[in-house]
Amino acid sequence: MPDEPSKRDRERQYPMQPPNISIHLGAHCTDEDRLIKSLLKNQQVLFDHGVVVPGANRYRPLLREVLGKLNGGAPSEDTQDVLLAAILDTEGAERLVLSNENFLSNHPNAFKKGMLYRNAGVNSAALRKLFPDCAVSFFISVRNPATFIPALHHIVQPGPFDEYVAGIDPDALVWSDVILDIREHNPDAPITVWCNEDTPMIWPEVMQEITDIDAGVALKGSFDILGQIMADEGIKRLRGYLASHPPATEIQRRRVLAAFLDKYALDDEVEEELDLPGWPPDLIDQLTANYDDDMIEIARIPGVTVLTA
Repeated sequence: MPDEPSKRDRERQYPMQPPNISIHLGAHCTDEDRLIKSLLKNQQVLFDHGVVVPGANRYRPLLREVLGKLNGGAPSEDTQDVLLAAILDTEGAERLVLSNENFLSNHPNAFKKGMLYRNAGVNSAALRKLFPDCAVSFFISVRNPATFIPALHHIVQPGPFDEYVAGIDPDALVWSDVILDIREHNPDAPITVWCNEDTPMIWPEVMQEITDIDAGVALKGSFDILGQIMADEGIKRLRGYLASHPPATEIQRRRVLAAFLDKYALDDEVEEELDLPGWPPDLIDQLTANYDDDMIEIARIPGVTVLTA
């Protein structure tokens, strides 16, 4: 833990009113730091609006060290001041954006004993308690378990896939349990949720929501996700079309994106083949249907906002 700064140093590092904090929780296999990378392309614009997005190396090791030392215990009264002074290197921060797919767990514990993020509530609460005087909001992208679990297994690889998912109950493999756990442990922290599958269409909205800036503020990187599943020619033509035909509403913008994606999508990136030992097609279909129903349940949780395409 860094040396504790003087009161004068702390006041110079951040305003007397502690900043609001947006915390991006991942999930694993959805973001891969693309949100931070996109936001970092707009550091000056965001700073002009009171938003600070520090590089990951500035806070991830620090927060991991502090949380490890606390080991579930209560932080001291000075912890918040010490952390903010160490993370912020500029004055005037009204909002601070932090992101780490490991905030809720590491990869091996993201799916264990048939559950998603079984310690999500406890771990998110430990993180939130580090900043008691700050208004904290959580943000998380979720993914169809039918593709999420195989993606996790590909990273963790503790054994054959059929052993990894042995005894799985598809009806228990739901994200609403994770979101409810986070809400129950952090009743004062609103949560914004979106489907990873929708991310290419709603990326600008995600960037604006987590930074809390007006939708009229143009941000670089709005095509970062779409560019991964669309041919370069399509992105070039899309930029030109939007420049000459600015959409009047978000609905119009998404219709334009959908039209270009339909024409220029890279099939290998859009379509995901699932041929998994131990997972018959009917189970994959059931997981997908459950996922659709689960998103409806998540939208009903008080304090939760779901961004949709």
